Amino acid sequence: MSVNQLSDSAQNYLKIIFGLTEWSSDPVTASIIASKSGMKLSTVSGALSKLRQQGLLDHAPYGAVTLTKLGREYALTMVRRHRLIETFLVQMLGYRWDQVHDEAESLEHAVSDFMIERIDSLLEHPTRDPHGDPIPTAEGRISIPQAFNLGEAVDDARVEVERIADDDSQLLQHFSDHRIVVGAQLQVTPGEQFSETVNVQVCATGETLRLGSRAAAAVWVSRSSE
Repeated sequence: MSVNQLSDSAQNYLKIIFGLTEWSSDPVTASIIASKSGMKLSTVSGALSKLRQQGLLDHAPYGAVTLTKLGREYALTMVRRHRLIETFLVQMLGYRWDQVHDEAESLEHAVSDFMIERIDSLLEHPTRDPHGDPIPTAEGRISIPQAFNLGEAVDDARVEVERIADDDSQLLQHFSDHRIVVGAQLQVTPGEQFSETVNVQVCATGETLRLGSRAAAAVWVSRSSE
């Protein structure tokens, strides 16, 4: 069965489940999926039951949700579509990185595998999307960058931005305005004790910003080699 034979809803659930495990080792539950998708818990539970019957996931009552081998293959197909479309919109059509997520959410269900491979070829096989997320290969291989959350960076560390979560378009625009983008070098400076903030200096501009916990949680970094 091709992923195109699944409903748009099923495709979305598989992609969401994979996304929840890509940058976290926390168990995925029905309630977390409901929160991420904006759906009612009862609706999510019914959908998960159908996906389990199709052999796409394992889900014990009140337990964690895990993708089967086939479910993961389909999830990676959808992730590949989404991230290649985002990259195409930015590189070829001049979209800003905060504008592409919703467009890709719609287009990923309509495109053919042939079109996706043409986009991949046109873009010369990119490995990361505009937000730094890795793009799976056509064979379903994916290489997750070695990165950690900005909130875990120690004071006085110099780090490089590897990935920024694309859930919040306003937050993405805020980061862009202050040149916190993929590849940017940041110097972490001491923040106020108990403030739950992270202070960073953007090395390219010298600007210092105080980031709250929600903003810091959206940024993934690696130790800078510079």
